[in-house]
Amino acid sequence: MESTASAPDPADVESIDAIVTAAYDGISGPDGKKRDWDRERSLYFPGARLIPTATKAGGPPSRASGVAGENVDLAPQILDIDGFIARVEPFFEENGFYEKEIARRTEQFGNLAHVWSIYESRHNEDDPEPFMRGINSIQLFNDGQRWWIVNIYWQQEGAAVPIPEEYLN
Repeated sequence: MESTASAPDPADVESIDAIVTAAYDGISGPDGKKRDWDRERSLYFPGARLIPTATKAGGPPSRASGVAGENVDLAPQILDIDGFIARVEPFFEENGFYEKEIARRTEQFGNLAHVWSIYESRHNEDDPEPFMRGINSIQLFNDGQRWWIVNIYWQQEGAAVPIPEEYLN
């Protein structure tokens, strides 16, 4: 069942930078803090997909899961925004989660944009080291009025799959 999004804050969707920042802000916070899911939903085009690269067994070793590890036996897990929320809410109840972008590569053609967004995840904002890093592949669309997230597809870094150095600059 597709969710209906509330009207976005115009500042969240006015540019590629704004919508990517809003997406990270929306999922970040201390343990037990209810996220503003209406704000998060407002960023996504109807029918948008959030696609973690997860273990085939269904475990969540990626974004907002808290489990860092090897990228073994992976497959895409295709979710809509409500499926993503259901997947991460139990984790957020028990764990702080702060994800921030540390580097970006953007390509744009007309109303389409693709962002390679390199991220770090921490349980607390002031943790000295991230517990996880990875890359979000974000596809965006501008309808002439605002930017929309069409898909986010991501994979965490692992020993066998480090983030390429050129992506960190």
